[in-house]
Amino acid sequence: MTVTTRLEALPHRHVLTVPTLPSAVRLARETAEQALTEWGVSLLHPAVGQALLIVSELVTNAVRHAAALSPQTTVLYAAGADCLAFGVHDRHPYRPRLTGMIGGTAAGGLATVMELTLGLGGTAVVRGDADGQGKTIWITLPL
Repeated sequence: MTVTTRLEALPHRHVLTVPTLPSAVRLARETAEQALTEWGVSLLHPAVGQALLIVSELVTNAVRHAAALSPQTTVLYAAGADCLAFGVHDRHPYRPRLTGMIGGTAAGGLATVMELTLGLGGTAVVRGDADGQGKTIWITLPL
């Protein structure tokens, strides 16, 4: 089953598109908190705090590294009874490698994202846009 198929199968979805500015980080996190609450996912669930940190790190990376080529960033949120998924999309063509970041010398936002994601038993994947000029980093976490 692909990430897209799983996302479509999840009953709760929300999309947020914001200017690729530092204020996007706080707004993306607050939107995640609001959506999770509306969907009946407790903010006290053991995975939620780390999921919010992952969203914040991914949006921060978009602001730091993609803003020049991507005036907007889109955050996609989805959840089901046992799964939380989200993607952060920008229009910068660079697609980071997510493998090899644990136990290696990688540091910073994506290394943190991978450590938290894998620590929760989740998955991470980078999907390029069809035109090669953007990408979405998808994270799926068990609840």
